[in-house]
Formats: sequence, C-alpha cells, structure tokens
Amino acid sequence: MSKKKSFVLRIDPETFESIEKWAADEFRSVNGQLEWMIHKSLKDAKRLKKRKTGE
Repeated sequence: MSKKKSFVLRIDPETFESIEKWAADEFRSVNGQLEWMIHKSLKDAKRLKKRKTGE
C-alpha cells in the first residue's frame, strides 16, 4: 500500500459544498474526490513522474 501524507486544507464553505456534491454524485468521499481532481490536473499538465515498471 502506498504511503499518504496528510495536511490541513482551508477552503471556503461554498467551494467545499460544490466538491462535496460532486463527490457524492460519483460515489466518492470528499478526500477521494480531491485526490482524483489533483491527480487529473497533474496528469493533464504533464507534471506526473512516470512510474517504474513493476511498481
């Protein structure tokens, strides 16, 4: 299992509610939705490191 780093995120209530609804629509937790959004943004911007084969 991969290690995950935790941190505090301050976000305005209106934005949080929008993310919360989006997450519910896709059967994800808010945390899972934020991880998905960040990963997608990094991938789209070609900012992700390529994984080595076998990982």
